[in-house]
Amino acid sequence: MKHKLKRGLLAAACGALVTAVLIPQLAVAQAWPVKPVRIIVPFPPGGGLDFFTRIVAQKLQENVGQQCLVENRSGAGGMIGAEAGAKAPPDGYTALFASSAEITINLHLYPKIAYDSRKDFAPVSYAAFAPLLFSVHPSVPAKSVKELIALARAMPGQLNYASAGTGGSQHLAGEILKTVAKINIIHVPYKGAAPAVVDMVGGHVSMGFTALPSSLPQARAGKLRPLAVTSAKRSAAAPELPTFTELGYPQVDLVVWYGVLYPARTPPEIVSRLSSEISRAVQAPDVKSKLIQQGVESVGTTPAEFAKFMQSEIQRYGRIIKESGAKPD
Repeated sequence: MKHKLKRGLLAAACGALVTAVLIPQLAVAQAWPVKPVRIIVPFPPGGGLDFFTRIVAQKLQENVGQQCLVENRSGAGGMIGAEAGAKAPPDGYTALFASSAEITINLHLYPKIAYDSRKDFAPVSYAAFAPLLFSVHPSVPAKSVKELIALARAMPGQLNYASAGTGGSQHLAGEILKTVAKINIIHVPYKGAAPAVVDMVGGHVSMGFTALPSSLPQARAGKLRPLAVTSAKRSAAAPELPTFTELGYPQVDLVVWYGVLYPARTPPEIVSRLSSEISRAVQAPDVKSKLIQQGVESVGTTPAEFAKFMQSEIQRYGRIIKESGAKPD
């Protein structure tokens, strides 16, 4: 009888402990957000990540009933904004909307950066991805990738290509193409996709790799001549364009992915809540429709799934950079 009583008291004590731990955690998650949420974008306005973030932020704002304020913190290939996101208070009120460059690529290119994407962030959600569009200025006498490669071989070092910054997917795509096609084209990095596209349209650079949201409208308007996309499959937004894989260059298989992260040590209940809200936002029919028109495809994952994806991407880009020999400009 005494043993049964002791077991009963122990079970009751354990139950009380679990309740004491879980109820405050659930209360924190349910209460979030009670004030505006700041969203850092590490690139200038007008680029693909900025476009994506503002659409999703608007839907988040509608769904959670608090302002979601987008703050552009550009510079150093996205690393300034990423550092700001990593060092923000881990209270759930500052999130980083990042791309593959600053999270998985830069740590392989630069010996010293002010954050460690493997330790300083709490992954929230792999939210979406966009293929890169490879396009040329209409004055360039090439109407296909094959013709462009022939032209570049005939004019070594005389053609240049734009990217949204050193170390990003756009830069790597160009370096890989140089290697596999045996051509010499000069990299011209910009502080984001928007200024890169402006100079491409102006004819100041011959060609460029840019995320579809940044350059597809210009291509449709005839201000750029699109030649191919870098995804493994054709883009739903531009199904008429071939992939580099179709054209015999499967190595040029890169997309820009967009992920949401919190600073490390953010309460896991809030991380999980924002993850659910991100998935809800990117899968909303009106949001999906707006995104696909610009070449962005919605995903939305759990924090654990995104953490696993990040790790695989860090390893993959490490191999790509080593094989291509890409270096910071």
